[in-house]
Amino acid sequence: MSSTQRGGEYVHGTHRSEQERLSLMNTILNERTLRELAVREGDHVLDVGSGLGQMSIAIAKQAGTGGRVIGVERSAEQIEKALAALRISGLGHRQVDFRQGEAADPPLLPGEAGSFNLCFTRFLLEHVPDPLAVVRRMVQACVPGGRIVLADDDHELLKLYPEPAGFTEIWGAYMELYRRNRNDPVIGRRLVQLLHQAGATPTRNTWVWFGACSGNDMFEPVVDNLAGILRGAAPTLEAQGLVDGDAMQYLCGVTLPEFAQRPDAAVWFAMSLAEGTRPAQ
Repeated sequence: MSSTQRGGEYVHGTHRSEQERLSLMNTILNERTLRELAVREGDHVLDVGSGLGQMSIAIAKQAGTGGRVIGVERSAEQIEKALAALRISGLGHRQVDFRQGEAADPPLLPGEAGSFNLCFTRFLLEHVPDPLAVVRRMVQACVPGGRIVLADDDHELLKLYPEPAGFTEIWGAYMELYRRNRNDPVIGRRLVQLLHQAGATPTRNTWVWFGACSGNDMFEPVVDNLAGILRGAAPTLEAQGLVDGDAMQYLCGVTLPEFAQRPDAAVWFAMSLAEGTRPAQ
């Protein structure tokens, strides 16, 4: 995921702990997302909100030597990390090109607009005040018949069971922070509508599993990611009077770690994904 289109606010920041959390999230979700993307040999791909670059690099490996990925990311810190990951990936700049820029106005060179087989974004639209503007630019960037894939959260889907004390109230405050920032915490349910409004023809919608239960190898990373989300947002939540600092600290430092050790615990969550195509001219 990336930082945001100008005018929005990414509540987590780009500090080291947040970059570590994003890297963990990539570990959990990248393989599952790649299966849904179905990248083809030779595809030219625009990754809008490329973040740390791990997903862009994985896409490029599937696209092969004839393919190319352009990753657009607003944060200079994230671009720096992405370039470092590219240097150790075995791929070159011809296969993956990271560019700093805005999601709603990607820095494309003459001839690149309208040239992509696939335009993709994940965990970006929930953080921008005008997601439709971003999706419109993605549709315009595709060749006729090209695919646009949107993946994002619907935070109301998240359920922990047995529910840790205080979690519902703090998660509700976290969603309220989105709304105060003019962002949408349940945008996952709107993805098909956004494709239609942007001029694409929706073709499918699905969920990518983002949960786990006790006994599963991904359970502890999933809980760690959730705690990292809340820790990253905690200063802003406290500053706006949405949460009590002691309650947040106790949830992240005591209650969630205890939940992670329960033999009967489960996190129920899924990332929404929708796909459409750019109509033939």
